[in-house]
Amino acid sequence: MKLFRKIQKWFENQENLYYLFLIILIVPNIVLCFTEPMPLVAKVCNVLLPFSIYHMIMSWSGNCGKTFWILFPFLFFGAFQIVLLYLFGQFVIAVDMFLNLVTTNPGEALELLDNLIPAIIIVVLLYIPALILAAVAVSKKRRLSETFVRRERKRARITVIAGILSLVAAYLFDARYELKSDLYPANVCYNIALAFQRTAQTQHYAETSKDFTFQAKTTRPEKNREVYVMVIGETSRAANWSIYGYNRNTNPELTKIKGLTAFSHVLTESNTTHKSVPMLMSSVTAHDFNSIYRQKGIITAFKEAGYRTAFFSNQRYNHSFIDFFGKEADICDFIKEDAGDGSYNPSDDELLKLVAAELAENASKQFIVLHTYGSHFNYRERYPADHAFFLPDFPVDAELKYKDNLINAYDNSIRYTDNFLARLIRMLQEQDIDAAMLYTSDHGEDIFDDDRHLFLHASPVPSYYQIHVPFLIWMSDNYRKNYPDLFKNAEINRQKNISSSASFFQTMLELGGIDTPSRNDSLSVINASYTEKNRVYLNDHNEARSLNDIGMREEDFTMLQTKGIVYR
Repeated sequence: MKLFRKIQKWFENQENLYYLFLIILIVPNIVLCFTEPMPLVAKVCNVLLPFSIYHMIMSWSGNCGKTFWILFPFLFFGAFQIVLLYLFGQFVIAVDMFLNLVTTNPGEALELLDNLIPAIIIVVLLYIPALILAAVAVSKKRRLSETFVRRERKRARITVIAGILSLVAAYLFDARYELKSDLYPANVCYNIALAFQRTAQTQHYAETSKDFTFQAKTTRPEKNREVYVMVIGETSRAANWSIYGYNRNTNPELTKIKGLTAFSHVLTESNTTHKSVPMLMSSVTAHDFNSIYRQKGIITAFKEAGYRTAFFSNQRYNHSFIDFFGKEADICDFIKEDAGDGSYNPSDDELLKLVAAELAENASKQFIVLHTYGSHFNYRERYPADHAFFLPDFPVDAELKYKDNLINAYDNSIRYTDNFLARLIRMLQEQDIDAAMLYTSDHGEDIFDDDRHLFLHASPVPSYYQIHVPFLIWMSDNYRKNYPDLFKNAEINRQKNISSSASFFQTMLELGGIDTPSRNDSLSVINASYTEKNRVYLNDHNEARSLNDIGMREEDFTMLQTKGIVYR
């Protein structure tokens, strides 16, 4: 009982609360010192300068509880940052993290939420009691003494001067140091402003792109019936495809299919769906990503050339470019939206039913785009129970101790994708027409692969597993007979370095015989003039950066070199 009274008395002391609130505010900065690779002088600045500013703000009022609540946005950022560090082990809150909040559907978020319980517990224990104590201080109008406030204001001024000097030192001794990118929470505030700017630009997309045209036309004979299918996978990494050398047989069907070319050295330029998929569906690349607000997608190019177009997605609306580009089609169906309550969770099989119905229309020229759910976490829910080849595949909670189960479930999802694509190809082959299929995934995934214990994707600095993706082209017997050079070129180029983000769109145009000023044959992997380009990655600020300049770790470069994908 005495101990309880002592604790109660300690928390009722406003001076104690003042210091406690300061410590809680600076916790993310202290943690980031241990997770972010930067020089000591920068780490000192990243703690001292924000601490001095918090100190100055906290000393403005005699009621520290009121000031603490005024600083609530920074507490929210701190909570978000801790969850992010739990997921990825490092990295500050990026622009894409904020955009993911508005482009990720609730179902995906709930699937992940159950696996963030440790991080959520830490956040609750750190922030909720402090906010309650602050609320009590406000409600009971408890105040700090004038003597204490004057003393702390004096100390705050001294620490602000020291903080500014540390910032100067950081710029002098670290050539790469940048306040808007490296100083928490200034970098978070900057990223929020960018996120709002991009959201506003996205909302005006219909207006800014209304006059865009591909000036597209077909170069193929009108009498020939043609069907082209573009398949965009989800979270499928090349490392787990046996067609690329994985030691498990995850591609039992595709390896037997005639007319299939698998490209081995393919990297995506983004590990986030809301950027990667729009690049796959348009001529936009990492070098000119911001031009996306003025452009339309590949479906419009095929429509202009006289094709009947369809877009079928096994994902929900994300209120961004995937939706915009998909809705350009003559027929558009986001099948998960069929159940408004969010309970409908169909397998990718449902997409094949829609393809069969579309093929039955027997149009002379058809273009179909499929956006699958592929291997998105939770992996166990991505395939039917009778497709569980690798066991045990349950439980699959996002914890290191379940790594083997997670890999089993993930590999089962790859085998299911293999089966899905093989059935799609058979459907097209049975049409006995000029037909082709192009497939890649938006990005890959980390599954506790090494001692870094990384999991999932969308980290501001990607790993090897997040950017090395499968890339497949299948051509029907008729197609290979009529366009033998395209198949020959594909085989010649299959071991070359390729950017899926830059080449997917361009290759699809050439496969479909679409002529447009937007076409660039040096990026088409079925063209004799295909040219390898320097590897780049679209960073958080929509800037194209070489892999050497984005902070990738040596482990990832080692993997890329082992696969023959990059050379340093």
